[in-house]
Amino acid sequence: MLIAISLLAFVININAPGDPVEKLSNSADKEGAANEQSNATKKVKQELRKKLGLDLPVFYFSFGSKSDCDTLYRVEDKAHAATLSELSHQYGNWDNVSNYFHQLAEVQLAHSSLNMDEIHINLKDENGKPLYSKNEINDVITQSSFDISAMMETASPAVLNAKWESLNKLYTTYPFFGEIKPVFTNAKEKYQFMLENEERWKTYIPTIIWYGLGNQYHFWLFGNGKDRHGVIRGDFGFSYIDSQPISEKIWSRVWISFTFTIISVLLAYLISIPLGIYSAYRKDSTFDRISSIIVFILYSMPSFFIGVLLLYTFANPDMLRWFPVSGIQDATLFDPEWSNWDKLKHRAPFFILPLVTYVYSSFAFLSRIMRVGVIDVFGQDYIRTARAKGLGEGTVVMKHALRNSLLPIITVFANIFPLAVGGSIIIETIFTIPGLGFEIYNSILNSDYPMIIAVFTIIGFLTMIGYLISDILYAVVDPRISYK
Repeated sequence: MLIAISLLAFVININAPGDPVEKLSNSADKEGAANEQSNATKKVKQELRKKLGLDLPVFYFSFGSKSDCDTLYRVEDKAHAATLSELSHQYGNWDNVSNYFHQLAEVQLAHSSLNMDEIHINLKDENGKPLYSKNEINDVITQSSFDISAMMETASPAVLNAKWESLNKLYTTYPFFGEIKPVFTNAKEKYQFMLENEERWKTYIPTIIWYGLGNQYHFWLFGNGKDRHGVIRGDFGFSYIDSQPISEKIWSRVWISFTFTIISVLLAYLISIPLGIYSAYRKDSTFDRISSIIVFILYSMPSFFIGVLLLYTFANPDMLRWFPVSGIQDATLFDPEWSNWDKLKHRAPFFILPLVTYVYSSFAFLSRIMRVGVIDVFGQDYIRTARAKGLGEGTVVMKHALRNSLLPIITVFANIFPLAVGGSIIIETIFTIPGLGFEIYNSILNSDYPMIIAVFTIIGFLTMIGYLISDILYAVVDPRISYK
């Protein structure tokens, strides 16, 4: 299951929208030509790709056809790689596809030699006036560059034919494209050669390409080298927002969310178990009916509604200013040098409203499960036998009924813990608590996929831990269950 979780997280990671290198280098300029980027920027991006392992194949092996290229992962631009893959599937001959695409890149590179000011000065009519205005020259060069970039990101014959005609018209009309036109003509010839010499039969011959351990998944999972630590070692990459390591951002906030989660789970069980037992023991009594109505009303209310309601009621100067509005401490009063007891006393008022929001729905749900479990146990033969022997009700309930009725509660524990972590997103956002949930919310707003994937992996791991604890508690509660 952990392997499946890691695979799913990795698949989401590599298929997330956008280019991580562009996001991390803060220089994403998809509309501009690649040659407009400075050499320094290109070098930074190449180093970043190597650091992230994006210069490696995706997995240990790949399934493909004889027409596929086994080194397509080296193409830096995702759109270009997708175009090359589609062209190889359409025409079957990778060598022809590669020659055409490289020549198209030469046309794009040739645009770097065009200088608008020089063209404006050098091209003049018989009277010494410039043939073209700077705006016209700039518009034409921009249009030509845009068309070439578009051609490198599509494999559609209809689109490509339209672009060939448009560019041919531009290069014929404007003489300052004289140096580029031969390169452009050569690219068109290679395109026609690719069309005329297609070998689509190669796409029907399956192949398996083995890459070994030097791949992105292995790098992402285990790391690669002393300074590269994978997910197994707690390293989830870098944040797109501030380029900080994800592990540092998570571990600096995770203790806050885990504190709320653990306390809320403990409180939920401490309240729900006695409430469920007493409701079952006093079945159909006034207390049972009133408590059932109350817990169902509480369970039906969403956490964001309760959180906002608590803030407006108990942290509002116009109502009752009993508790702080947000955060986990007062930045102006808190002293890191305080003792743990002083820190606890200072933070306690900040924790009360969020904990109420965490707990209310959990104990409403758990108390009903506990009630049903105890009622079912009360109908068993051994309970009637215990009562017939003259045992007190306290002994019957606590010794005979309680342990067997705990099994449904233990079953739900596997889901309560990870759900509490996921629910912290809403609660921490409402109360502005600088925990993991609030960080996830910001990550979703800013499309910080590494952070989202890291939390997804952690919650999956916590779910596995929850099921493991549940299985162990089964054996503790019920001696009939054994894992020998």
